[in-house]
Amino acid sequence: MPAIASVSSYTPSYQLDQETTTEFARELFAESYQDIERLLAVFSNGQIEKRQFAVPIDWFRKDHSLQERNDLYIQLATEYSVEAIKACLAQSRFLQSEIAVSEIDAIVLVSSSGMATPSLDARIMNKLPFSEHTKRIPLWGLGCAGGAMGMSRAFEFCRAYPEANVLVVCVELCSLTFQRNDRTKSNLVGTSLFADGTACALVIGDDSALRPQIRQDSVPNIIATESTLMPDSEDVMGWDVKDSGLHVIFSRSIPSIVTKWLRPVVEGFLQKEGVTVQQLSAFIAHPGGRKVLEAYSEALGLAPELLEASTQVLKHHGNMSSPTVLYVLEKVLASPKKAREYGLMAALGPGFSSELLLLQWEEVNR
Repeated sequence: MPAIASVSSYTPSYQLDQETTTEFARELFAESYQDIERLLAVFSNGQIEKRQFAVPIDWFRKDHSLQERNDLYIQLATEYSVEAIKACLAQSRFLQSEIAVSEIDAIVLVSSSGMATPSLDARIMNKLPFSEHTKRIPLWGLGCAGGAMGMSRAFEFCRAYPEANVLVVCVELCSLTFQRNDRTKSNLVGTSLFADGTACALVIGDDSALRPQIRQDSVPNIIATESTLMPDSEDVMGWDVKDSGLHVIFSRSIPSIVTKWLRPVVEGFLQKEGVTVQQLSAFIAHPGGRKVLEAYSEALGLAPELLEASTQVLKHHGNMSSPTVLYVLEKVLASPKKAREYGLMAALGPGFSSELLLLQWEEVNR
């Protein structure tokens, strides 16, 4: 089965603590809400201590056109993706030696926080010496589910081409979509949660020539994947595209949806593979927010330690949309597991939808 050989993240340099962003939101939203102090509790209750952004805080105090936002998105998303790819292919924690980008057969590029044609993968290929024949698979509009969905598409590519090596690159600059004149509660909640980040994972097929490059004694193989769409749920999460740019749609019902809807979805998927929730030794969940993590725990009866990696990523980076689950994956892979142990990667996103991947660690045959 296709294996996850390496993963690495790249974090922007502008860091803000949650106290600073709370004060910024108070300044911005105070005139619109008489109960602003009650609403601002979402900042302190979210278990986020700090987040990283592509721009300094003063950038948010001014109006920016859609073109200005998008031009900056293309420039920075390309730069960050290049750095994440280089880090992934030189990740000494997971690899014996650096891998050349010329060894890569396909790039799955996931991003939903800006627009680019040609897509970002083409721009990345002009910055690094990829083969000109590298397959390009850009994915847009998947939001927070994008990281897991990108991994699923890499899995399918490697099943079709067992000798293949695929990069999954997730880059989101959520900060550039911020609408300072949008006084909706969705925008307030989004301001308390979202951040910027980039991550890259290397997925290799059964017959990949790179398998001897794996450093760890056991590696997670992707055993199966499943996508699930909740009908008629477009208004739960996503973007509202207006003249001024992308406006966040973020329903307050998301935690309750997770609690009620996710358990049968997960159990049905695992049952097909002959696995139970109790057999999982790793749960690689996209941390949409504190309440979403609590909903995961309640719905699936998870031990607290299974959500520790997701909790730490949320605490130190916030919700970065699609890359976030790869940040969690990087943390989980840093602690080696025994052969035959199971893990589940899970992410929820616009649609409303879920993406699940069943992982199983196997000994590396060098």
